[in-house]
Parts: sequence; structure tokens; C-alpha cells
Amino acid sequence: MHKEKNKKTFVESLEKYKPADKIESVHKEQILEFLYASDNNFDRSNLKGHITGSCWLLNKDKTKALITHHRKLDKWMQLGGHADGSPDVLDVAIREAQEESGIDNVYALHAEIFDVDVHLIPANTTKGEPEHYHYDVRYLLWTDNENFKISYESKDLKWVTLEEAEKDLTDSSFMRMLKKWKEVLSS
Repeated sequence: MHKEKNKKTFVESLEKYKPADKIESVHKEQILEFLYASDNNFDRSNLKGHITGSCWLLNKDKTKALITHHRKLDKWMQLGGHADGSPDVLDVAIREAQEESGIDNVYALHAEIFDVDVHLIPANTTKGEPEHYHYDVRYLLWTDNENFKISYESKDLKWVTLEEAEKDLTDSSFMRMLKKWKEVLSS
């Protein structure tokens, strides 16, 4: 019952979320359709795809973000990962940030969704996983500890300024998050 309540709360927060552009609006609708269509949306056993929780992790003064060079995908990106059955996606994003960075004190800047994205993950033939979608819901988090430890999921981690992030993260999804980060810095 608790899980159903958390899923309902998550769906309600997603329904209220105001996307930044047309692409993000499409992603929001895709995620909602996915949530309405099946029950195991938060579990990797759903071979079509699953909800993932990611974050844009900022330092205390919000001038740097921690990004990972993802081992499997071989590219720089935000921290995050699988919900593993949990519909509390904000909690998933915090847990994943902690696991991937080795930083325990990670907090939500606010509980609202920061960004949404849908992307295709290539098949992993060594694990027998077909290509599938990640219905990624992202939150804005912060920490007062900039000392990280690289986990097995990453080739590297680094703190980047907005200017540095604009050089490393050129995909439209990241450009949208960087624009939102600029708004946080100016507020």
C-alpha cells in the first residue's frame, strides 16, 4: 500500500511539472504514458524500460556540479540510476548520488522535479539485456562536501563550473539542464 501511495505522489508531481521546452514536454508525456500503461515501471524487469532517478548535484555555493564519466555509456553525464522498484524517485536520486560519488551528505535543494528526459539505452549482450528506455526524472541536489570517491560505475568524476560543463556536455538534454542551472545561479 505504501508503494502505491508513493507512486501516486510521484505521478501527481510529474503531472504538475512544467517542462522548459517542447522536447521536455514530449518526454514528460512519454513518462506519464509509460506510468499509466504498466505496473512495474520502477523495476528493471520491465524490458521496455524503467523509471530512473538522476540529479544535478551542486556544491554548497551552487557554482560547481559533479559529473561522472559513465563506465558503460562512456560519456560525461549527471549522477543517477535505477529505481530498483522504488517509486520515491527523489530518494532514488539522492541514493544514486551518494553511491556514485561516495558523498554521504547529499540533500534536495527542493523536492520538485528539475528535469525529465527519455533516452534509449543500448543492448548489453554480456548481461542479455535488450535495448530499452530510461524514463529519467532528475532532481536538483546539493552537498557541502566536495570530496568524492570514484565508484565502479564511473571512469572518473569531476566538479565543473558552468563554463566547463558547457564544453563537456553538449547533448540537448544537458544543455537544457545547464540553462536551468544558470537560472538557479541568477536567483
